[in-house]
Amino acid sequence: MAFQKSVLGGLTCRTISRTEAGAKPELAVILCHGFGAPGHDLVGLADELFDRFPQLAGRVDFYFPEAPLSLDHLGMLGGRAWWHIDMNELIGAIDRGELRILRDRRPAGMTESRAFLLRLIDDVRQQTGLPESRFVLGGFSQGSMLAVEVALHLPTLPASLCLWSSTLVGESDWRLRADRLRGVPVLQSHGRQDQILPFPAAEWLRDFLIEAGANVEFLPFNGPHTIPFAALVRFGEMLLRLVAAEKLPRPLAD
Repeated sequence: MAFQKSVLGGLTCRTISRTEAGAKPELAVILCHGFGAPGHDLVGLADELFDRFPQLAGRVDFYFPEAPLSLDHLGMLGGRAWWHIDMNELIGAIDRGELRILRDRRPAGMTESRAFLLRLIDDVRQQTGLPESRFVLGGFSQGSMLAVEVALHLPTLPASLCLWSSTLVGESDWRLRADRLRGVPVLQSHGRQDQILPFPAAEWLRDFLIEAGANVEFLPFNGPHTIPFAALVRFGEMLLRLVAAEKLPRPLAD
């Protein structure tokens, strides 16, 4: 296994690969961590997937970008964020049954983080020679929301999206570009006992994706704000299907 820590697109990024030196992967998987997590939070998932699905070795490279914002000043030492979240406001909204504030509001800072990730994708594309249609975008919680935002702004449809514990944000902006998700395979999982992003938030996102024409596999589970083992296995199975398939880039008009 090769581990590399480098700067891609202006972000610190950890790359996990079992591709032989000089060889190129067939698929690039970019997974973004959630709010408050350290940059290495999801890195261990790559080894779990390689060990459970050895057919992915030599064919898939994993990239784990570190969010640009530090939360050290909030007492969350080592914690990072793609954009700031007022947790007191969020908790209060949930308690009052006003979760729709997430759906209606476009987070300040999302556009900037999208630009970082688009530059990272461009750097990886130049390194690997892969088109955007051979990129899988995903992540956990806030990172998965960013994955959707980026997919809506790519010139070519991504290979798929993986959204663990996600929700719909900035709905009015997303709906303007929703047709760009038509035909994209999406794996989405969410816990019924999620106290950070209650389950109805996941149903909003699921319905939005279905209406956009994406091919959604929705995995509800009994549990909190986390990634269940079953969702990781389904993700590995999705990657196996993708490396076995020939997908040609389909440019999208701006």
